Parts: sequence; structure tokens; C-alpha cells
Amino acid sequence: MALLDTETQVSAFIGTFGSGLDHPECICCGCDGFAYAGGEAGQIYRIDLDRRDFEEIANVGGGFVGGIAQDGGRNLYACSGDVKRISADGTVSLYFDGTGQDPLSVANYPVFDRHGNLYVSHSGGWKEDNGCIFKIAPGGREGEVWCRSLSHFPNGLALDAAGGHLYVAMSLNPPRVDRVEIREDGSTGAVQTLVHLPRTVPDGLAFDAEGNLYISCYRPDIIYRLSPRGRLDVVAEDCEGTAMAAPTNIAFCGRDRDLFLGANLGRWHISRYDLGKTGMPLNFPDLGSA
Repeated sequence: MALLDTETQVSAFIGTFGSGLDHPECICCGCDGFAYAGGEAGQIYRIDLDRRDFEEIANVGGGFVGGIAQDGGRNLYACSGDVKRISADGTVSLYFDGTGQDPLSVANYPVFDRHGNLYVSHSGGWKEDNGCIFKIAPGGREGEVWCRSLSHFPNGLALDAAGGHLYVAMSLNPPRVDRVEIREDGSTGAVQTLVHLPRTVPDGLAFDAEGNLYISCYRPDIIYRLSPRGRLDVVAEDCEGTAMAAPTNIAFCGRDRDLFLGANLGRWHISRYDLGKTGMPLNFPDLGSA
């Protein structure tokens, strides 16, 4: 266990620094008490947080799984090019791949609102500034480009506790975190930049119950905390890139949401960070048989 600063320790929670999960990019909290992660060849992993082990429960067909979310029926939604749905028995099906005018081909991260709408970042090409945010209606049969202005490789997403703003990690041009107002009618409102993060590549976002926003960076190996009043602190950093190795998605996991876990795209393990915080409650909508 490496002490990275005065308050945070990090260790390998699942896997080891040399073997285990296949370069996990994503991790999410499940309503069933498990955590879920994805690998670089389409693997979907279920993580037993009590036993600290994992099993592959499905494969979405190759390619990185960039982000993952769960609904109230224990179905998973994985971003791997488009968005795939993985049922509780492991069956994989297409959930959404865009519209005729706007194909969804670089889906990166999904997040549910309380109504069952799924917001998905479409990152676009690296440095091509052709990304956007999709909004997919419950069931996946209808969707639209919800926000076109966030085109600079939108990445990780998070909704605030009230559901009034969508927070977006913008990896490029310049690297930053923006938030988008969600109007009462569900349309896109004002876009605001909360913090600039020069010389980084922001990737993952997660809120704790106190409203602090955690920001993981693919480069360098660092996690920030942004307070509700705008104070930015470093809570974890690893100049050696071992305990933290290209940290991507982050999530508060477990039934009490008191395990702060992070995926490491550069290695084979899930890291645990001792923050002493509890995560904000998430939305696990009941989508029925949709």
C-alpha cells in the first residue's frame, strides 16, 4: 500500500499490478451489491466486493468497453462503439447505435437519469472535435443528439444529486470539466466550464454525498477533488504509474457506496482509494422488459 498524500492511500483491490483484468477502462456500482468493469476485448466483469474477486459474465464482441451502467432490473449497458445491453443472464443485444443522420460509433460513457433516459458521451475522433452527447429514451428505440457544443472529446459523465445538470469530462481543447443545464422539459440549457485542467487528460467523474466532484485523469496519474465552492485539490497521485496506471473511470461502490474504486487502463487491476467518503446515490431506473 502506497501513501500518496496526507489523506489518501491506494492499493490493488481486484487483480494485481501484473495480471488480472484485461486493461479495465470502466467501473460502475451495481444496485445488486456488485461492481462491474469492462476489458479491452469486450469482456464484462462482475466484481464480488466481499470476496475481492471477479468473473467474466459476458462479452460484447471485442473492442474496449469504455463505460458501463446498470438499471434497476440488473441489466447492464456497455459503451463499446455503440451501446450494448447485457441482461442479467448474460445475453448481449444492441441497445442504441444512433440515428440515420447521427450514428453513435464512439460511445464512451453512460449515465441514467431518474426517468430512465440514458445520457451517453460520443467522443468522436481524437483531436477531431466531432464529439457530442446523446440522450436515449427508455427502451433504446428512440434517441437524439442532445448537446452538440461539447465536441472536444467528451468523456466521463455524472449527474448531480438534483438531476439538474450533467457534468462532462472534456479530455481536449482545452482539458476541463463542463456542466450542462438540463431544463425542465429535458432540453439542453446553458453550458458552463467549472474548472480548467491544463496538461492533463480528464476521463472519469464521480460525486460523493457531500457534493464534491472527483475527477480522474488518464494522463498524468492523478485524481482531483472539486468542492461545491470550486476549490480544487489533489487527493491521489502516482508519479511511478503503478498503483495508479492511466486511471479512467471511478465509482463509489458497495451497498453503502463507501468503496471508492478506480479502473486502470494501463494495467490489470482495480484500485481502491481510502477517502473516508460515501458516494452520492445513483439512479437505477426500472425499465421493465424494455
